[in-house]
Amino acid sequence: MENFAQNARQATAALRDLFEPTPLQRNDHLSQRYGAEIWLKREDLSPVRSYKLRGAFTAMRKVRTQTPDQGKFVCASAGNHAQGVAFACRHFGVQGTIFMPVTTPQQKIDKTRIFGADKVEIVLTGDYFDQTLAAAKSYCVEMGAHFLSPFDDRDVILGQSSVAVEILDQLGRAPDMVILPVGGGGLSSGVTAYQRAMNPAIQFRFVEPLGGASLRAALRAGHPETLAQVNSFVDGAAVARLGDANFDLLKWVDPSHVLLAPEDRICITMLEMLNVEGIVLEPAGAMSVDVLPELADDIKGKTVVCVTSGGNFDFERLPEVKERAQRFAGLKKYFVLRMPQRPGALRDFLDMLGPEDDIARFEYLKKSARNFGSVMIGIETKRPENFTTLFGKLDAAAFPYRDITNDGILSEFLI
Repeated sequence: MENFAQNARQATAALRDLFEPTPLQRNDHLSQRYGAEIWLKREDLSPVRSYKLRGAFTAMRKVRTQTPDQGKFVCASAGNHAQGVAFACRHFGVQGTIFMPVTTPQQKIDKTRIFGADKVEIVLTGDYFDQTLAAAKSYCVEMGAHFLSPFDDRDVILGQSSVAVEILDQLGRAPDMVILPVGGGGLSSGVTAYQRAMNPAIQFRFVEPLGGASLRAALRAGHPETLAQVNSFVDGAAVARLGDANFDLLKWVDPSHVLLAPEDRICITMLEMLNVEGIVLEPAGAMSVDVLPELADDIKGKTVVCVTSGGNFDFERLPEVKERAQRFAGLKKYFVLRMPQRPGALRDFLDMLGPEDDIARFEYLKKSARNFGSVMIGIETKRPENFTTLFGKLDAAAFPYRDITNDGILSEFLI
């Protein structure tokens, strides 16, 4: 581990050719709320708005040092890794071919092209990432290029460890706890490897999206396992299988120290950080802050560093983030109502709404051969308890209804 620590410091020094250390900022808002010293390691402020540039640069630098003639690099990514590789390709003056799924948002494609300029070719193939990855590896073998893994690579891990080097240098002392988001394990394995070598007393907590808990699955099984299903909303951490090299460095982790963040709850944190602090975080970048309420008792009076891993957020997703946040907070619900087909029935329903209730959606299908019509309605309110009052009025008036807010199939189809 001492050798790892020395290599991590060397990798960090080499990164200064690209950018200065990302800020480590004390956050007054969060510190006051939790009675602790909360610091944010702002990886969302790197040149590519994520930590991924660190690993891509470090791995590419080693290849170029050992085999200077290697001028072709390949990766498969739909987001931050692609942008990091593109930036590194332009820096080293090598050719990069970046495979992306056909479904990749145009904003991410454009940013990758900007970072790589004329040194990057983007290939769109595959509806799903697994298809894209297979095409990238096949092309890599055919062209004799070097494949840059997003996380399952010792040199990439070494590059990500530079986050830990900077934290200790900037803080000037060891924090009591570091909270790390986990996807494939590149960031978490690199940071913990360095900080444990330098100060074994540091505590760690790990955060995974509820719909992509690959680290927890690996710890329980004793080896990496492929999840049967992954929720892709937290795209920066929605990984079906933890990397093998990453697990080797994380198998010591206590499973109880791996926290799961519901995707919709993360949206609340994203909006709060945007509205209160003016900080733009992508879903994965908000995970370390999102679990602070669960850790409130553990962190009181302590120095805690939350790594905000990325800020590549497409603002076209903002309405979806707001929608998810409202639903998780109990401030917005959708339900199907059976409304009597008689004059005045709609007015009777409207009279049941309280002063803080607002109709966000209303669809009514009148069927002449029936005594009742179906209404799909969305209601926004300011306090969750307002729905208890509304549903009580509906029950008293014998208006049958069904809450479909959390019905995965119906809400996805209807909403």
